[in-house]
Amino acid sequence: MSLTKEDKLRMDVVDGAKAIFKKGLVEAGEGNVSVRNGKKEEFFITPSFNQYSTLTKDEIVHLNFDGTPLSAGKLPSTEAKMHIAIYKSRPKVQSVIHTHSTFASMFSTVRKSIPIIMEEMYIFLGGSIDVSEFGIAHTEEIGQTALNALKTKNAALLANHGVIVCGKSIDHAVKFAELVEKLAKIYWGALQIGEPKTFSNENLERFEKLYESLFANYPRSMRGKKG
Repeated sequence: MSLTKEDKLRMDVVDGAKAIFKKGLVEAGEGNVSVRNGKKEEFFITPSFNQYSTLTKDEIVHLNFDGTPLSAGKLPSTEAKMHIAIYKSRPKVQSVIHTHSTFASMFSTVRKSIPIIMEEMYIFLGGSIDVSEFGIAHTEEIGQTALNALKTKNAALLANHGVIVCGKSIDHAVKFAELVEKLAKIYWGALQIGEPKTFSNENLERFEKLYESLFANYPRSMRGKKG
């Protein structure tokens, strides 16, 4: 029997969740993954206290943008409000992932942003990985602080909490979540050796078109407000 469109989106969430679990970006019961339901004001998200190793599509929760459940069974992730805030503000975003990956979370606890230390940061993420102001977990507040830190980029650190990424597909979002942790490890290691060198704006301009055409998902209203 062929899968319905909604079943395929549920499987996208499952596949994304298992991918970040396999990479060690989350442990059981933490983090969350979601996928937008096309152009509808609805999305699918991992359940609360998610068990990644045994997760199935039937456990994925269907919600609309006011938080009303559109499916029975499991409770949604407690961070659903943060996902909603991003989907509402960024119509191009098709997937949101929140992780507690170790090295990135270390930087989030000392409120230290990760500067542009590699070219791929600009190409995939749009620049540095900045830290948000502290927002109380599971509230609308943390959604707004996440958006403020993201600006026109695809990734940010959540103060004392972890990582938030968003992409135009689940594959993009998984890639960004992996990249944030990789860059956090590189930056941490470099700091043990000396002062890491960063890129000047002149050396990054050639990558702007790649970011804008392939991976940027911020709304047009924010053009010219890069930070």
